[in-house]
Amino acid sequence: MAEEKEKKAKETKTKAESKSETTDQSGKCKNSEHENVAEEDVKTEELEQQLAVANDKYLRLSAEFDNYRKRTLKEKMELTKNAGEKILSDILPVVDNLERALASMEQSDDIDAIREGIKLIYAGFKDFLGRNGVKEIDCQNNVFNTDEHEAVTKIPAPTPDLKGKVVDCIQKGYKLNDKVMRFAKVVVGE
Repeated sequence: MAEEKEKKAKETKTKAESKSETTDQSGKCKNSEHENVAEEDVKTEELEQQLAVANDKYLRLSAEFDNYRKRTLKEKMELTKNAGEKILSDILPVVDNLERALASMEQSDDIDAIREGIKLIYAGFKDFLGRNGVKEIDCQNNVFNTDEHEAVTKIPAPTPDLKGKVVDCIQKGYKLNDKVMRFAKVVVGE
């Protein structure tokens, strides 16, 4: 690239010199023309260098952005692939406790102890849900709310104050960080 610039500069210079010589022969020498051509050559060379530097910066920046895009895409894929790992590792103690309960049911005839063990496992599981942002939707005797409840059926209200309220909860509903995961299936009094 530098060789091409030198060749162009020499060609321009020789053209200018030959032009200058012809003007010298006629007796009308114009050194200012020769100086103007030389200045233009210098300016052209500077502009070509600036263009080369700008192109180099552009190529480097483009490659850097492409690498950034690929890296973030890979990180997102890795994150979605392993997103449930923490939650699943938190639920493993509950699974262990259920396995112990099943083993003890086969060996023990004490139903009260088994019942107590199941209650402890249930409490541990509810604690696990709470730590992960899952909350139960409270519905019993509350005003029917279509944002949280799904009316399965309507029955005559047993008392006047239960009109438009939830009389019975058939299936509990749950929220995850204030977003309904499952609507509570309820019976509404009318």
